[in-house]
Amino acid sequence: MPKRLFYNIEMFQRTLNKAVKFSGIGVHTGELVEVEILPTETSTGISFERGDLKGSPTIKALAENVVATDFATTIGIDDCRISTIEHLMAAFYCLGVDNAHVIVGGPEMPILDGSSALLVEMIEEAGLKTQNASREYLLVKKPIRVKDGERFVYLLPFRSRSAEQTLTIECTMDFTHPSLDRQSYSIDVTADTFKEEIMRARTYGFLKDVEMLRKNGFAKGGSLDNAIVLGEGYIMNEEGLRFPDEFVRHKVLDLIGDISMAGRPIIGRVKAFLSGHGLNHSLVKEILKSTDSVEVVELVGADIKRGVGGN
Repeated sequence: MPKRLFYNIEMFQRTLNKAVKFSGIGVHTGELVEVEILPTETSTGISFERGDLKGSPTIKALAENVVATDFATTIGIDDCRISTIEHLMAAFYCLGVDNAHVIVGGPEMPILDGSSALLVEMIEEAGLKTQNASREYLLVKKPIRVKDGERFVYLLPFRSRSAEQTLTIECTMDFTHPSLDRQSYSIDVTADTFKEEIMRARTYGFLKDVEMLRKNGFAKGGSLDNAIVLGEGYIMNEEGLRFPDEFVRHKVLDLIGDISMAGRPIIGRVKAFLSGHGLNHSLVKEILKSTDSVEVVELVGADIKRGVGGN
């Protein structure tokens, strides 16, 4: 393996320089929630705390703690749940935040404007601190595939790559709606490309589904301020779209947030067709049990140190 293969990848863990505080409405619960993100020590990972519950139960942001994937990604232990964490997890992943503790004052993260943009701005304003511990990566050696009918998400090794690539994503969606023609988007995922191309893409929903969702306990806080809403053949938001293909870009955002639940950044290629939170989670579960397909590696100088830790 070439010695310079991973030369420009971040080798050390990072956390925030200082705490971040904000509040907002949960898109599904409709509740006002306060959030505080705290720096943490090395190798603690990302954790979420329900600050409003007795004992302040804490949940690690890992695939083993995902308890629901309906319209959002929800983690939970026993009766403690926190939903809609994927936008923050995507921001953490792409900005290179390995360790942070998130105190949430309710059962759902605020939706803010429906994207990761405000989260990225707040994290960058707080600043990032490099820590004295090596970062571990998941190096894809063999394909991992999950399917549901025609829908699929594949994780593949790199055929060839530049020294700065760790993750590339190719995502395609195809809906029978006048505003949602077939859209595809490919990206080499870095902090810069995420900020330029993905973080501002908002979540979306169909006006015809709103009543059904609210009857089933979802979208109680959804509005034109935090989502793209599609009527019959038109977009209801007066300002229109932020990107012509904003829908598929948001699918990429969700995908990044969901695969971050593997617990380590990934070195490989993702191909997705009509993916959603459930299928993304299925992929992560396959990653974690496919020890012959994925190897945990650590970067030392310009070289890889193999066989670090475990899956």
